[in-house]
Amino acid sequence: MKITLKDKISDKLVKAFLKNKIVAPIPSKFTKKLTEANKFRKLCESKVSMPIIGYKAGGTGIPVMKKLKEKEPFYASIYKKNFLKSGKKVKINKSILGIELEVCYLIKKSFFTSKGVITKKNITKFISHMAPCIEIVGYRQRKKGIKSFGDLCSDFGANVKFLIGQKKKYKKINIGNLKTNITNKKINQNVNGNTKAVYINPLNSLRFVLNKIKKDKINLNKDFYVFTGSTVGVVPILGKGLYQGKIDKLGSVKAIIS
Repeated sequence: MKITLKDKISDKLVKAFLKNKIVAPIPSKFTKKLTEANKFRKLCESKVSMPIIGYKAGGTGIPVMKKLKEKEPFYASIYKKNFLKSGKKVKINKSILGIELEVCYLIKKSFFTSKGVITKKNITKFISHMAPCIEIVGYRQRKKGIKSFGDLCSDFGANVKFLIGQKKKYKKINIGNLKTNITNKKINQNVNGNTKAVYINPLNSLRFVLNKIKKDKINLNKDFYVFTGSTVGVVPILGKGLYQGKIDKLGSVKAIIS
Protein backbone atom coordinates (compact mmCIF):
# COMPACT_ATOMS: atom_id res chain seq x y z
CA MET A 1 0.00 0.00 0.00
CA LYS A 2 1.37 3.37 -1.05
CA ILE A 3 2.12 5.79 1.79
CA THR A 4 0.51 9.19 1.22
CA LEU A 5 2.15 12.56 1.77
CA LYS A 6 -0.32 13.15 4.60
CA ASP A 7 0.88 9.98 6.34
CA LYS A 8 4.55 10.89 5.86
CA ILE A 9 4.05 14.39 7.26
CA SER A 10 1.97 13.14 10.19
CA ASP A 11 4.63 10.52 11.01
CA LYS A 12 7.27 13.26 11.17
CA LEU A 13 5.12 15.48 13.39
CA VAL A 14 4.25 12.60 15.72
CA LYS A 15 7.94 11.73 16.06
CA ALA A 16 8.70 15.38 16.84
CA PHE A 17 5.90 15.39 19.44
CA LEU A 18 7.18 12.25 21.14
CA LYS A 19 10.86 13.24 21.13
CA ASN A 20 10.44 17.00 21.75
CA LYS A 21 12.04 17.86 18.40
CA ILE A 22 11.36 20.53 15.80
CA VAL A 23 10.59 19.74 12.14
CA ALA A 24 9.97 21.67 8.93
CA PRO A 25 6.57 23.43 8.61
CA ILE A 26 3.57 21.33 7.59
CA PRO A 27 2.32 22.00 4.02
CA SER A 28 -0.36 24.69 4.15
CA LYS A 29 -2.96 22.45 2.48
CA PHE A 30 -3.18 20.55 5.79
CA THR A 31 -3.46 23.66 7.94
CA LYS A 32 -5.12 26.51 6.05
CA LYS A 33 -8.68 25.33 6.67
CA LEU A 34 -9.71 24.30 10.17
CA THR A 35 -11.71 21.33 8.85
CA GLU A 36 -8.61 19.86 7.18
CA ALA A 37 -6.38 20.73 10.15
CA ASN A 38 -8.78 18.92 12.45
CA LYS A 39 -8.59 15.80 10.29
CA PHE A 40 -4.79 16.01 10.33
CA ARG A 41 -4.77 16.42 14.13
CA LYS A 42 -6.93 13.32 14.56
CA LEU A 43 -4.63 11.35 12.26
CA CYS A 44 -1.60 12.38 14.32
CA GLU A 45 -3.33 11.61 17.61
CA SER A 46 -4.32 8.16 16.33
CA LYS A 47 -0.59 7.37 16.03
CA VAL A 48 0.23 8.25 19.65
CA SER A 49 -0.18 5.33 22.04
CA MET A 50 0.08 7.31 25.26
CA PRO A 51 -2.49 7.99 28.00
CA ILE A 52 -4.82 10.93 27.39
CA ILE A 53 -5.74 12.88 30.53
CA GLY A 54 -8.10 15.38 28.93
CA TYR A 55 -8.77 17.92 26.21
CA LYS A 56 -8.16 21.58 25.54
CA ALA A 57 -10.20 24.26 23.84
CA GLY A 58 -8.14 26.38 21.47
CA GLY A 59 -8.88 29.65 19.71
CA THR A 60 -11.36 30.79 22.36
CA GLY A 61 -10.69 34.52 22.03
CA ILE A 62 -13.68 35.98 20.15
CA PRO A 63 -11.73 38.98 18.68
CA VAL A 64 -9.12 36.55 17.25
CA MET A 65 -11.90 34.29 16.01
CA LYS A 66 -13.45 37.20 14.11
CA LYS A 67 -10.08 38.34 12.76
CA LEU A 68 -9.30 34.87 11.40
CA LYS A 69 -12.91 34.44 10.18
CA GLU A 70 -13.69 31.36 12.24
CA LYS A 71 -17.10 30.56 13.70
CA GLU A 72 -15.98 28.46 16.66
CA PRO A 73 -12.87 27.26 18.51
CA PHE A 74 -11.28 23.81 18.14
CA TYR A 75 -10.22 21.13 20.58
CA ALA A 76 -7.29 18.74 20.95
CA SER A 77 -6.16 15.88 23.19
CA ILE A 78 -3.85 16.40 26.16
CA TYR A 79 -1.42 13.62 26.99
CA LYS A 80 -0.19 12.63 30.43
CA LYS A 81 3.43 13.30 29.45
CA ASN A 82 2.62 17.00 29.03
CA PHE A 83 0.70 17.37 32.30
CA LEU A 84 2.64 18.76 35.28
CA LYS A 85 2.04 19.98 38.81
CA SER A 86 2.32 23.68 39.62
CA GLY A 87 5.87 24.93 40.08
CA LYS A 88 7.59 22.44 37.76
CA LYS A 89 10.29 23.48 35.29
CA VAL A 90 9.56 23.77 31.55
CA LYS A 91 12.36 24.06 29.01
CA ILE A 92 11.34 26.13 25.99
CA ASN A 93 12.65 26.56 22.42
CA LYS A 94 12.37 29.08 19.60
CA SER A 95 9.02 27.69 18.42
CA ILE A 96 7.22 28.57 21.66
CA LEU A 97 4.46 31.11 21.07
CA GLY A 98 3.86 32.05 24.69
CA ILE A 99 2.21 31.30 28.00
CA GLU A 100 -1.50 31.26 28.88
CA LEU A 101 -3.55 31.30 32.08
CA GLU A 102 -6.71 29.21 32.07
CA VAL A 103 -9.57 27.73 34.06
CA CYS A 104 -9.68 23.94 33.93
CA TYR A 105 -12.36 21.50 35.04
CA LEU A 106 -12.20 17.89 36.17
CA ILE A 107 -15.10 16.02 34.55
CA LYS A 108 -16.72 12.87 35.95
CA LYS A 109 -16.54 9.74 33.82
CA SER A 110 -20.35 9.52 34.02
CA PHE A 111 -20.29 12.10 31.21
CA PHE A 112 -19.40 9.34 28.74
CA THR A 113 -22.60 7.39 29.44
CA SER A 114 -24.87 10.46 29.41
CA LYS A 115 -27.46 10.95 26.71
CA GLY A 116 -28.24 14.02 24.69
CA VAL A 117 -26.57 17.41 24.22
CA ILE A 118 -24.67 19.16 27.00
CA THR A 119 -26.44 22.42 27.87
CA LYS A 120 -26.00 25.34 30.27
CA LYS A 121 -28.53 23.71 32.57
CA ASN A 122 -27.12 20.17 32.77
CA ILE A 123 -23.37 20.80 32.43
CA THR A 124 -22.65 21.37 36.13
CA LYS A 125 -23.68 17.84 37.17
CA PHE A 126 -20.64 16.48 35.32
CA ILE A 127 -18.08 18.80 36.98
CA SER A 128 -16.14 17.44 39.95
CA HIS A 129 -13.42 20.06 40.53
CA MET A 130 -12.00 23.26 39.03
CA ALA A 131 -8.52 24.78 39.12
CA PRO A 132 -6.26 27.45 37.63
CA CYS A 133 -3.71 26.22 35.11
CA ILE A 134 -0.92 27.46 32.89
CA GLU A 135 -0.49 26.30 29.31
CA ILE A 136 2.78 26.70 27.44
CA VAL A 137 1.85 26.97 23.76
CA GLY A 138 4.06 26.38 20.77
CA TYR A 139 4.74 24.44 17.60
CA ARG A 140 6.67 21.30 16.85
CA GLN A 141 7.57 23.14 13.62
CA ARG A 142 10.04 25.82 12.58
CA LYS A 143 7.53 28.60 12.21
CA LYS A 144 6.34 31.60 14.15
CA GLY A 145 3.06 33.43 14.52
CA ILE A 146 -0.53 32.38 13.89
CA LYS A 147 -2.05 32.76 10.44
CA SER A 148 -5.05 30.49 11.07
CA PHE A 149 -6.64 28.28 13.69
CA GLY A 150 -5.52 25.44 11.46
CA ASP A 151 -1.88 26.27 12.27
CA LEU A 152 -2.58 25.61 15.94
CA CYS A 153 -5.05 22.76 15.62
CA SER A 154 -2.96 20.66 13.24
CA ASP A 155 0.07 20.74 15.56
CA PHE A 156 -1.53 18.81 18.44
CA GLY A 157 -3.48 21.94 19.33
CA ALA A 158 -0.11 23.70 19.86
CA ASN A 159 -0.02 22.47 23.46
CA VAL A 160 3.47 21.93 24.87
CA LYS A 161 2.89 21.68 28.64
CA PHE A 162 0.06 22.15 31.13
CA LEU A 163 0.70 22.97 34.77
CA ILE A 164 -2.21 22.73 37.19
CA GLY A 165 -2.77 24.54 40.47
CA GLN A 166 -4.62 23.18 43.49
CA LYS A 167 -8.03 21.74 42.61
CA LYS A 168 -11.16 22.92 44.42
CA LYS A 169 -14.49 21.16 44.57
CA TYR A 170 -16.79 22.69 42.01
CA LYS A 171 -19.21 25.35 43.14
CA LYS A 172 -21.20 27.89 41.19
CA ILE A 173 -19.45 31.24 40.97
CA ASN A 174 -19.57 34.08 38.46
CA ILE A 175 -17.02 32.35 36.25
CA GLY A 176 -17.65 34.83 33.43
CA ASN A 177 -16.19 37.81 35.26
CA LEU A 178 -13.15 36.91 37.36
CA LYS A 179 -9.98 39.00 37.30
CA THR A 180 -6.81 37.15 36.27
CA ASN A 181 -3.13 38.01 36.21
CA ILE A 182 0.13 36.43 35.11
CA THR A 183 3.48 37.84 36.10
CA ASN A 184 7.24 37.30 36.05
CA LYS A 185 8.61 39.60 38.75
CA LYS A 186 12.23 38.94 37.79
CA ILE A 187 11.80 40.70 34.44
CA ASN A 188 8.94 42.98 35.54
CA GLN A 189 6.43 41.40 33.15
CA ASN A 190 2.82 41.75 34.29
CA VAL A 191 -0.36 41.02 32.29
CA ASN A 192 -3.95 41.35 33.51
CA GLY A 193 -6.94 39.51 32.09
CA ASN A 194 -10.47 38.33 32.78
CA THR A 195 -12.35 35.05 32.41
CA LYS A 196 -14.87 36.81 30.15
CA ALA A 197 -12.19 36.71 27.42
CA VAL A 198 -12.79 32.95 27.06
CA TYR A 199 -15.49 32.22 24.44
CA ILE A 200 -18.13 34.15 26.46
CA ASN A 201 -17.00 32.32 29.62
CA PRO A 202 -15.05 29.16 30.61
CA LEU A 203 -18.24 27.15 31.21
CA ASN A 204 -19.39 27.89 27.67
CA SER A 205 -15.99 26.78 26.39
CA LEU A 206 -16.29 23.59 28.44
CA ARG A 207 -19.74 22.96 26.95
CA PHE A 208 -18.27 23.34 23.45
CA VAL A 209 -15.52 20.77 24.13
CA LEU A 210 -17.86 18.24 25.75
CA ASN A 211 -20.28 18.37 22.84
CA LYS A 212 -17.43 17.91 20.35
CA ILE A 213 -16.23 14.87 22.32
CA LYS A 214 -19.75 13.45 22.20
CA LYS A 215 -20.00 14.08 18.47
CA ASP A 216 -16.68 12.28 17.91
CA LYS A 217 -17.89 9.35 20.07
CA ILE A 218 -14.90 9.44 22.40
CA ASN A 219 -14.98 7.42 25.62
CA LEU A 220 -11.99 7.49 27.99
CA ASN A 221 -14.00 5.66 30.66
CA LYS A 222 -12.35 7.72 33.41
CA ASP A 223 -12.47 11.20 34.93
CA PHE A 224 -10.70 13.73 32.70
CA TYR A 225 -9.65 17.38 32.49
CA VAL A 226 -10.87 20.09 30.14
CA PHE A 227 -8.75 23.21 29.72
CA THR A 228 -10.99 26.03 28.56
CA GLY A 229 -8.73 28.63 26.94
CA SER A 230 -6.63 31.64 27.88
CA THR A 231 -7.93 34.47 30.04
CA VAL A 232 -4.92 36.66 29.15
CA GLY A 233 -4.39 35.83 25.48
CA VAL A 234 -1.06 34.38 24.39
CA VAL A 235 1.46 36.19 26.57
CA PRO A 236 4.97 36.24 25.06
CA ILE A 237 7.66 34.72 27.27
CA LEU A 238 10.09 37.63 27.56
CA GLY A 239 12.48 35.96 29.95
CA LYS A 240 13.23 32.87 31.97
CA GLY A 241 12.33 32.31 35.60
CA LEU A 242 9.12 31.98 37.61
CA TYR A 243 5.77 32.83 36.03
CA GLN A 244 2.85 32.97 38.45
CA GLY A 245 -0.78 33.06 37.39
CA LYS A 246 -3.68 34.06 39.64
CA ILE A 247 -7.42 33.72 39.09
CA ASP A 248 -9.80 35.33 41.60
CA LYS A 249 -11.68 32.80 43.73
CA LEU A 250 -9.74 29.89 42.18
CA GLY A 251 -6.17 30.40 43.34
CA SER A 252 -2.72 30.44 41.76
CA VAL A 253 -0.46 28.31 39.58
CA LYS A 254 3.26 28.55 38.81
CA ALA A 255 5.67 27.54 36.05
CA ILE A 256 9.45 27.87 35.99
CA ILE A 257 10.61 28.67 32.46
CA SER A 258 14.15 27.61 31.58
